[in-house]
Amino acid sequence: MEVCALAILPPSVDYTDKDFDALRARLIALVRSVFPDWSDFSVATFGNVLLEMYAFVGDVVTFYLDAQARESRLVTATQRKNVIALARMLGYRLHGARAATAEVLFTLARTPTANVTIPAGTVVRTQEVTEPVRFQLLADVLIPAGADPPSAVGVVENSQTHSQLFDARGLAGLDIILDRTPYLDGSAAVSAANGTYVEEESLLGSGPNDRHFLVLVDQNDRATVRFGNGTSGAPPSGTISATYKTGGGAGGNVEAGSLVVIEGVFNDAHGRPVQVAVTNPEPASGGSDRQSVASAKLLAPESLRTLTRTVTREDFEVNARRVPGVARALMLTSNEDSTVAENSGVLYVIPQGGGLPTAALKQAVLEQVTVVYPSTLTFQASVQNPVYRTVNVEARIYLRQGAAKATVRERVKQNLAAMFRVSELDGTPNPLVDFGFNIKDADGNPVGEIAWSDVFNVIRDTDGVRKIGDRQGDLKLNSLPADIRLGIKEFPVLGTVTLIDGDTGGLL
Repeated sequence: MEVCALAILPPSVDYTDKDFDALRARLIALVRSVFPDWSDFSVATFGNVLLEMYAFVGDVVTFYLDAQARESRLVTATQRKNVIALARMLGYRLHGARAATAEVLFTLARTPTANVTIPAGTVVRTQEVTEPVRFQLLADVLIPAGADPPSAVGVVENSQTHSQLFDARGLAGLDIILDRTPYLDGSAAVSAANGTYVEEESLLGSGPNDRHFLVLVDQNDRATVRFGNGTSGAPPSGTISATYKTGGGAGGNVEAGSLVVIEGVFNDAHGRPVQVAVTNPEPASGGSDRQSVASAKLLAPESLRTLTRTVTREDFEVNARRVPGVARALMLTSNEDSTVAENSGVLYVIPQGGGLPTAALKQAVLEQVTVVYPSTLTFQASVQNPVYRTVNVEARIYLRQGAAKATVRERVKQNLAAMFRVSELDGTPNPLVDFGFNIKDADGNPVGEIAWSDVFNVIRDTDGVRKIGDRQGDLKLNSLPADIRLGIKEFPVLGTVTLIDGDTGGLL
């Protein structure tokens, strides 16, 4: 009786060829090495059906194996649910969207003869019919009788409040899922028959009688409220009441005068109907989208450097960037800037999208670096607006044949705007620009600058541009054909862009 041994695969096999076609080719080669008389590999043969079935199964299996390997590491994971889980292992939590707020002015058509109360929860919105941006009033607004002018100011938020009831059923380690999305971080208010519960980051430090809960938000921004098991946190009893908010996002940062529609019917204290108008004199601010996967993969490892406190200069920057809505941060002490007093520091904060941070954002950053992650008691930290250095660009360019002037002009401006933007589209810092202090020479000394050659390359590489003029002054930054030196606290921003048609000498 003869025993047929399979041939050993050659040492030159490429184990990265794991798709269907590669596996099928390898299987055919293996079959031919064992059964040299088998030459019919046409589609219709039963042997080929079996062969292709194994190739297909191998393709699927290797896909899942690769996915498991990729998604098990923070640096290579691509799925949000896996990044959330891996970051949680490091003690880092991805933040969700933040809701924009605005001050609105309520005005009556005529002077009221009795008090008029506009209740909390009243909806004001933009005037679009299909997809208006909706805000809710956070607290009652009173317009007293005889008020002249008959108006009052209230604060609205780009959110919606929901309430749900659940049966505790006497279970330990109970999880309840909140129906509405996207959940706004920190908005849950939970109570049960045995009292009011308080949200914590973890239940590990909770005792058996502590009424604590934690909130886990998944990749779809749906929140799960988790209670204790009787050892770490007290289980709830009876009926559980959960009130929470949904909404938020950068879309809530509407312009001044956008909130002009108020929903509902209003009466004065005597039940007489009144006519109410609304507007927002200032733009809404503070809205930001949920944290991107790319941003979390960058900040989660950084969080291990700070742990529970803010001590070093870099700690202040890392913890500041963990605040939703903060894009860049720079901390300077007397060691870096002689104008800063001893034993104190100035934290410069740039919000997402650039511009100046709101007072609320600066206060949130200050609380983050002094309370949430406490700094040393004797150290005085302050949060200030960033110091921007405007960069005006003037260039003489020659167009390629057939290129439209208006199209090329817009492309150049878009490419320059991309070069100077604060953050990339995925939420990570734009590596092309930074504070002057962070740009160092070979010896580690700050040499912050915007290189003339970098701007030259951006314009030259724009589709439709044939070349930039070769005379001195054909490309100028702030009126000079030279690099721009940045102070240690300065951050560059794009100013005016003036483009001259090299062929005609007129403006492009």
